[in-house]
Amino acid sequence: MTERRPTTFADVSAERLREVFDEQAYVADDDIVTTVLLAFRLGKPLLVEGEPGAGKTELAKVLASGFGTELVRLQCYEGLTAENALYEWNYTKQLLAVQSGDEGSVFSEEYLLERPLLRALRGGGPSKVLLVDEVDRADEEFEALLLELLSEFQVTIPEFGSVRAETPPVVIVTSNRTRALSDALKRRCLYLHVSPPSAQKERAILERRVPELDGAVAAELCRVTQRLREEPLRKPPGAAETIDWARAVAALRSDGGNGEEPLSASELRTTLGCLLKEVEDIERVDDEFLKVLLDAAGNAGEEAES
Repeated sequence: MTERRPTTFADVSAERLREVFDEQAYVADDDIVTTVLLAFRLGKPLLVEGEPGAGKTELAKVLASGFGTELVRLQCYEGLTAENALYEWNYTKQLLAVQSGDEGSVFSEEYLLERPLLRALRGGGPSKVLLVDEVDRADEEFEALLLELLSEFQVTIPEFGSVRAETPPVVIVTSNRTRALSDALKRRCLYLHVSPPSAQKERAILERRVPELDGAVAAELCRVTQRLREEPLRKPPGAAETIDWARAVAALRSDGGNGEEPLSASELRTTLGCLLKEVEDIERVDDEFLKVLLDAAGNAGEEAES
């Protein structure tokens, strides 16, 4: 029997990786499987770019859950510093030590506070999964802070020395492409671009993630989402929004007993907030465009039943 929690990911087979994706209901195309497998084998961080809601963050969660290991997540934002991301000294404890006349160094292990990046490197046992989420939200200075970790799986603390991972973590760095990332960061990573799913892939996602939803209705929802992505929206719906919408429709239908009925105008209108997250996008769906969406949904439902 294949070991669920490998000490390292270097010896994970393609078959085992596909099993994990299937078990976690994550629909992964061949390019995703191959690129993730190469990141495992080569011991390289993986930079995943794509539109919001395309499944970038979910990829890291699936790997951690599927292989039964710890997920260490660093959510990036503007102004993120080493003290928030890497380490911090326990200044209160240091001050008390100095006042008490302790002759030992106050820059030792007992005064060091771990933040996500340091936590991902330290501790024995199985590899962790480190998720550096939405790195494009952070400043370029923070990117420079990451370079040592991405290339050598170590960080240097000036007062303490270098900390190198005994078992390097699997590193997933995600970006929504709101700004260009540095060549230095890209050079240290394998690259994977996650595109919005096709109608066929999106329906397969709903079949796994929302199995209680009728198949014809799932096809209708996917067709509506695909049609909306053709519009110049401020925030086109991603796969995550489609899943949320499908769960909302399934939840509402579970009370009414109309699980197999075609999508109605009122149902689409009242649940549109699960799919569109900008008021300008919602206002774009006027009565005329609502009819266009329902026609698209109806065609998809008929194809699914035939």
